[in-house]
Amino acid sequence: MSDIRFGYTLMTEQAGPKDLVRYAVAAEERGFDFEVSSDHYFPWLAAQGHSPYAWSVLGAVAHATERVGLMTYVTCPTMRYHPAVVAQKAATLQLLADGRFTLGVGSGENLNEHVVGRGWPTVQTRQAMLAEAIDIIRQLHTGELVEHQGEYYDVPSARIWDLPDEGVDLAVAVGGEEAISTLAPLADHMIATEPSADLIQTWNGTKGAPQVGRKARAVGQIPISWDPDEKAAVARAHDQFRWFAGGWAVNADLPTTAGFAGATQFVRPEDVAEQIPCGPDLDAIVEAVRPYWEAGFTDIALVQIGGETQDRFLEECAEPLLERLRSAAG
Repeated sequence: MSDIRFGYTLMTEQAGPKDLVRYAVAAEERGFDFEVSSDHYFPWLAAQGHSPYAWSVLGAVAHATERVGLMTYVTCPTMRYHPAVVAQKAATLQLLADGRFTLGVGSGENLNEHVVGRGWPTVQTRQAMLAEAIDIIRQLHTGELVEHQGEYYDVPSARIWDLPDEGVDLAVAVGGEEAISTLAPLADHMIATEPSADLIQTWNGTKGAPQVGRKARAVGQIPISWDPDEKAAVARAHDQFRWFAGGWAVNADLPTTAGFAGATQFVRPEDVAEQIPCGPDLDAIVEAVRPYWEAGFTDIALVQIGGETQDRFLEECAEPLLERLRSAAG
């Protein structure tokens, strides 16, 4: 039997907080292995229409679910949140989740981080900030009093008083060898958005991971637009997810939903359909997901596009799709 885990994405950009909790419960009931949550201040496009506070949602989800793993995908612990605050809320969420939570972190997007008025650093600076932030989080998760004076952060005196016995696993988003060499030694697990075997091999070949002897997970994510009507699926994916065509170099730097709308104004529906499986064909979805497990990903989260489609997706599609995915990956 395959040890590949399939997850459901709580896409905060396309649903309100109460609906997200309801979807989380239904996804657990339908058999998903884990659930990841985005952590945004803005949606990518105004058509998505939502962006509640992810940590409040996850606290409610932790209480409402029993089995599924939970994960931020991803939180930026460098600007909008100070790393000392991220350490505290991650520890609290792990306690609420009875050990099911993984803290997923990344270097962030201008879209969300600009709201605190600190500007937007270069990618090299963002990665250096992330490395220092992870170090602070790790120190605080020991339960000891931490006094830190670094290049980007000062922590004059801090201690986390409520800590889970099992700690909090930390996963970090990476996109290349330079990021891996800097961040892999600091993290337990890898997050990536491209089904690249080279990334995973480079990660696993990097020495110095903090939890020796534990197999690192590689966590990926793929958007789908399931719908009995293929034309409706394509139209919805184009309306709400055409930002996906920009690639990370663009997506990390644009500051507003209007910017994403302008940058993607010439992306056609057929362009989106080439990148995202759209329509009722479950086998086509399986084939779109296949490159992830073939590349070595251990955890693959699905994003069903469209907040208004979640109930029907979970009721009609989730179980047969999971059965086909597990059969194909087995």
